Amino acid sequence: MSLSRLVLPLLLLFISKGSCASKQQHDNLLVLTVATKETEGFRRFQRSAQFFNYKIQVLGLNEEWHGGEDKKTAGGGQKIRLLKSALEGYAVQEDLVILFTESYDVIFASGPTELLKKFKQAKSKVVFSSETLIYPDRRLEAKYPQVRDGKRFLGSGGFIGYAPYLSKLVADWQGLDSDSDQLFYTNVFLDPEKRGNLNISLDHRCRIFQNLNGALDEVVLKFENGRVRARNLAFDTLPVVIHGDGPTKLQLNYIGNYIPQIWTFETGCTVCSEGLKSLSGLKEEALPVVLIGIFVEQPTPFLASFFQRLQKLHYPQKRIQLFIHNHEEHHLSQVDNFVDEHGEEYRSVKVIGPEDRVENADARNIGIDLCRQDPVCEYYFSLDAETVVKNPDTLRILMEQNKFVIAPLVNRLGKLWSNFWGALSADGYYARSEDYIDIVQGRRVGLWNVPYISSIYLIKGSVLRSQIAQPDLFHSGKLDADMAFCHNIREQGIFLFVTNQQHFGHILSLENYQTTHLHNDLWQIFSNPEDWKEKYIHENYTAALKGKGIETPCPDVYWFPLLTDTACDELVEEMENFGQWSKGDNTDSRILGGYENVPTIDIHMNQINFEREWYKFLLDYIAPITEKLYPGYYTKTQFELAFVVRYKPDEQPSLMPHHDASTFTINIALNHVGIDYEGGGCRFLRYNCSVRAPRKGWTLMHPGRLTHYHEGLPTTKGTRYIAVSFLDP
Repeated sequence: MSLSRLVLPLLLLFISKGSCASKQQHDNLLVLTVATKETEGFRRFQRSAQFFNYKIQVLGLNEEWHGGEDKKTAGGGQKIRLLKSALEGYAVQEDLVILFTESYDVIFASGPTELLKKFKQAKSKVVFSSETLIYPDRRLEAKYPQVRDGKRFLGSGGFIGYAPYLSKLVADWQGLDSDSDQLFYTNVFLDPEKRGNLNISLDHRCRIFQNLNGALDEVVLKFENGRVRARNLAFDTLPVVIHGDGPTKLQLNYIGNYIPQIWTFETGCTVCSEGLKSLSGLKEEALPVVLIGIFVEQPTPFLASFFQRLQKLHYPQKRIQLFIHNHEEHHLSQVDNFVDEHGEEYRSVKVIGPEDRVENADARNIGIDLCRQDPVCEYYFSLDAETVVKNPDTLRILMEQNKFVIAPLVNRLGKLWSNFWGALSADGYYARSEDYIDIVQGRRVGLWNVPYISSIYLIKGSVLRSQIAQPDLFHSGKLDADMAFCHNIREQGIFLFVTNQQHFGHILSLENYQTTHLHNDLWQIFSNPEDWKEKYIHENYTAALKGKGIETPCPDVYWFPLLTDTACDELVEEMENFGQWSKGDNTDSRILGGYENVPTIDIHMNQINFEREWYKFLLDYIAPITEKLYPGYYTKTQFELAFVVRYKPDEQPSLMPHHDASTFTINIALNHVGIDYEGGGCRFLRYNCSVRAPRKGWTLMHPGRLTHYHEGLPTTKGTRYIAVSFLDP
């Protein structure tokens, strides 16, 4: 498995529980590292060292860093100063082996036993890591000794040696903290006399150290007996110390998903609970205050359902502050209705509407800053309106993971599109990581360090007030707001995590959402079928599909729940909004491609441009149940006529006896008898059998054409609506 492309992550490491349990002490080995602050990279390094039972001494912790920034200067001299001072206490311990390594971007891949064995096999007093690329002065290339096999140039990010020799190595250092440590060690190595006196060699074949910069093509995955190690394919070696130097830090972040955690294909991450912060047992008033930033940035289907799910989060509303940015005039009424009906239930509510003309990135900066400026705000939860949060415990679950920034995995149903990227391309945009599909589809379960998240994520308020206190997180060059956010977070050394340890929900598709109808969600059966089903299909339909709850009021007439009250109401309102009811003759029917045996006052699905969606509904929900109720009959639910009929006492109260022009017919009651109207129903004359109290959302399904001669019983008061479809094979 070549890693020649940056889209492939670099390393998986599976460790058996036996190795984790090993507590063998190595008193003659000490690891020294420099870390002036406890970044997430440093804590990852610590976990790795503890996992393999290394003895670590940290130099310079909480000291101000003066060693320069990689992007501006080579820097690093401060590390030599700190190391020189520390080595003074070990200079006489001839048997002590000291490993000096970076910490922010380093992970151990094996334990002290293997490390010491490989060091002693090198038969040198000091061994430096090696690199393919020369740094920081290319003019020194000619001075490097030629090597027959292996990497030629010195890397200062990791070296190992006996304490007295390392003390001599840095004894002559008198440089500034901002001077280059790499250049200093390079000059020592390139001096033949010093190299000989100190007995320095390079780890040319990456037996101990693997620097990732310039080496992406060399690394493959070695699977063996349930374990995986990173193999350097060029030299057939298994490095012990992995260093994500230069531009390879994201690849090292990927490695951190598997090291030092125990992870298997069968069980997922088995130690992802490390560092959890439990909320159980806390009284309501003791739970963290969270500010939820809600962003309606474009026309979004099922927005009312979004707010209903927000209400159902298992978190006390008096511990929630709301910030809502609505960019869309189309959604003004839905947002206003929610705030009017439920705003007082929350700790506070702030709304920025389309009239304020605040753009996406600026609105997101405002939301985060509201939490940052409020010392009571312990978490900021960003939630885009197209995110369908199905797990009401999502907020608690994310808090308990105890990460600075974490997102729950959500994706488009049946698609690979999700709210995270597993890797970045060379230009900083999307690239597919090797494990992306497995994570999205749940074949690998765990807590994943990724370079990009969006749509829904949680940030600790304390982090907003410290590491990422800059006021503008959502602008960076020409990047989109979400990409700029992730870029700016990564630049501060903060990890972005995504968890798929539970099912959290999904993301709506917005591509084909139109706002030209009264109830636009009705047209979403193709783009968002599951959300359409949840809103519009009766909760007992699935049971009916299994043969439960179906009634037979007349011979071969079946009666079962089909549509929700919302579906019925919206369909009626669409028809009345359209308003062009027929006059009870066949003129409209002929024009629309069909013929009613007994014309009615109606509006056809064609007329409101709903025929395609109605056919999909019939195919998905009527065809399956038809095949169960009429064994041996299979239908593709083809129809020439599908319409909503209106009955009024003073307009058309009833329908004379007739046969339908269909193989079978469905009649769906769209409003309540006894509440919206009185009378009505259907009488099958041949069987002298009537259904006089149609239930809203239930459908009558019966044969047409020949056997089931029937009539519509008079509506005596109010207005009755039914949806009728004449279906053929």
